Amino acid sequence: MSDNPFAVIGQIIDFFEYQSIISLIYLVILMIFVGVELISHVPSVLHTPLMSGANAIHGVVLIGAIIVMGYIEPNDYLSLTLGTIAVFVGTLNVIGGFVVTDRMLEMFKKKPKGGAQ
Repeated sequence: MSDNPFAVIGQIIDFFEYQSIISLIYLVILMIFVGVELISHVPSVLHTPLMSGANAIHGVVLIGAIIVMGYIEPNDYLSLTLGTIAVFVGTLNVIGGFVVTDRMLEMFKKKPKGGAQ
């Protein structure tokens, strides 16, 4: 037994941090299963509007990531590098999503009747 009364508090905090990590892992696994189940039941007619909405949400998340990167310490190179990669990949995701949505919406437009355009 330690003479330091704060050692017990440290052990309690360590226990709850471990439980939080286990809870987060459980939550991520649960989200994967729920996401796969939801996406597999979406009719193809609703896919384009849902993708368009998801792209708008990704755009808002991207703005938040850029704002968060503004608060990173200038000498924290790991966080800056990971944040830059995350913003770059997120930007590719948003642009690619809008390109795919636009291409899918082109499929629903009526084609002009007749030969030449």
